[in-house]
Amino acid sequence: MAEQLSSQQATEASVQKKTKDRTHWLYISVIASVILGAAVGLMFPEFGKSLKPLGDGFVSLIKMMIGPVIFCTIVLGIGSIAKAATVGKVGGMALGYFMIMSTFALGIGLVVGNLVHPGEGLKLVPYDPAKKAELDPTVQFLLDIIPDSVPVLPVLFVALLVGFALQQMGESGKPLLKGLTLVQGVVFRILMMIMWVAPIGAFGAIAAVVGSTGWSAIGAMALLMGAFYATCIVFIVVILGGLLKIVTGLSIFKLMKYLGREYLLIFATSSSESALPRLIAKLEHAGVSKPVVGVTVPTGYSFNLDGTAIYLTMAALFVSNAMGLEMSLGEQIGLLVFMIVASKGAAGVTGAGLATLAAGLQAHSPALLGGMGVIVGIDKFMSEARALTNFTGNAVATMLIGKWVGEFDGAQARDVLEGRIKFDEAMVTGDHGLSFGGKSEGELEARQGEVFDPYASPTAAEQAFEGHPESSLNVTGRSERR
Repeated sequence: MAEQLSSQQATEASVQKKTKDRTHWLYISVIASVILGAAVGLMFPEFGKSLKPLGDGFVSLIKMMIGPVIFCTIVLGIGSIAKAATVGKVGGMALGYFMIMSTFALGIGLVVGNLVHPGEGLKLVPYDPAKKAELDPTVQFLLDIIPDSVPVLPVLFVALLVGFALQQMGESGKPLLKGLTLVQGVVFRILMMIMWVAPIGAFGAIAAVVGSTGWSAIGAMALLMGAFYATCIVFIVVILGGLLKIVTGLSIFKLMKYLGREYLLIFATSSSESALPRLIAKLEHAGVSKPVVGVTVPTGYSFNLDGTAIYLTMAALFVSNAMGLEMSLGEQIGLLVFMIVASKGAAGVTGAGLATLAAGLQAHSPALLGGMGVIVGIDKFMSEARALTNFTGNAVATMLIGKWVGEFDGAQARDVLEGRIKFDEAMVTGDHGLSFGGKSEGELEARQGEVFDPYASPTAAEQAFEGHPESSLNVTGRSERR
């Protein structure tokens, strides 16, 4: 028996290592491709411009997936909202808070984007699918193989109708939602396959834009990244820190120090999902009740993505500026509304954020998709800030909601954040009794890319509200490289 367990653990460790290595190499490859593309564009401008079809091809692949991604995520997202709301006061309050904060974060992204104008001066060529560029016939043939996407707004409208219809069907609609969950798994698996072509697409796009505009392109991309990082810092310190101080009296800096090891883990993996088990254990240790943590944290990982919200609107304005197709105030408000809906329920899978961004651009002006290649190139440089902001937002949200529903021990929280009560690592994987669907932290990381199933068996948090407080916590692991 011991030998079998040892063999099983070795296999799980091997799977985990293999998964991490694949993700790590993709991340490194994109960064290397961006640097190489910039160098080629600077040293060989004409050759760099000739590489534009590589970026266009990758954008077309992302565009191809917009319809399926939006349809699946919206339908299942509506189901997730219904399930979370059934938990009662905590679930309803959490969803309301998440909607307000994500909308606020999207608005901040629009404000900063309008103040900074990071893409001005690039003068990228608008994307025109009807215009056949003078390309080698073989290259044109390969690009023509990739199908065009279906119109985004009709898909969004139909998805909303289907989602609400299935919600009204109750129990009879659950098998259909289960089936759609499997379809979503296939869609995101294809999307992840496409992301492995991202280094080639990023290389071609960056080489082309740098070859055309020189150092100004590098300066514009650096400005966007700097503005995004600064915005995330201000959002965490001023907005989240202010709310935490007003509601609980706690310091955001002490909370961040308490979560220091998790921040290092997130920075190393560019994914807040890797710190999910530790966040749950640490928030319980910091005085938030198990039911509140069990509802708020897993729901927040899907619906409370403040960093991603800031990124979506700032990136959209960057592309708009770079293409010379400025959005009016009305169009920006329309983009905000679209992103509020489209970003909800999106499973945290590699490429899902790019697909959502592409959907927003296409819904307002398909010509803007021509700038997506540049965003692909610098997306990875902003992933750490997104993940850290998402993670901090969920930690603060859990404490706020715990306080509002009277399930928060403020005295214990102060002692923990002051260091008077130390965190026991056994609370994550040891004798604390906290389990994650029968999975260890390593197994959760190894399962990155699985699709969130809003109709899985009830979590412990839900059971606790029904009078079973000792149930183990069951959450589903999902990758979050958006």
